[in-house]
Amino acid sequence: MAPTPIILRPYSEDDFEILRATLGVAEMTAYLGGPESEEKLRSRHARYVALPNTGHDAMFVILAGPQQQPAGTVGYWEHDYQGQPAWETGWAVLPGWQGQGIATQATLAAAALAHAQQRHRYFFAYPTVENLPSNAVCRKAGFELLGTSAYEYPKGNPITSNVWRLDLQALP
Repeated sequence: MAPTPIILRPYSEDDFEILRATLGVAEMTAYLGGPESEEKLRSRHARYVALPNTGHDAMFVILAGPQQQPAGTVGYWEHDYQGQPAWETGWAVLPGWQGQGIATQATLAAAALAHAQQRHRYFFAYPTVENLPSNAVCRKAGFELLGTSAYEYPKGNPITSNVWRLDLQALP
């Protein structure tokens, strides 16, 4: 079966409902400490809308299928890994679109956009060790598993994440 075609478009003022559908519900945030409050979602939305003005970090809506329907989000932002600048990435694909390779395609598309900036060599992802689907996305996208890391996300919620790294110089 052919993968569902996707495109990425920059996150915009009109995308609050996709944010609410991904980070505002328990099903989508089980590995992230639970749904974000309305206030937190509004704050995050404002940050995402402002990202094009930063010149570096980016957030996108994933449009999928022939009708280019919103299927989730993917983004990247500057991150420090052991004292070295890098990119960190994250994604969220709505339940109706999961299992179709959309997260893997979107992550690789975002990696290509980050690589085009020529700022950092590596792209990191930190799914919790229990989040098997997101860890599978990392494997399928060609990330290398470096180990695990314990930290709090959100603040006060201890988690253990896998540390995945993609070498952007190895992208086709």
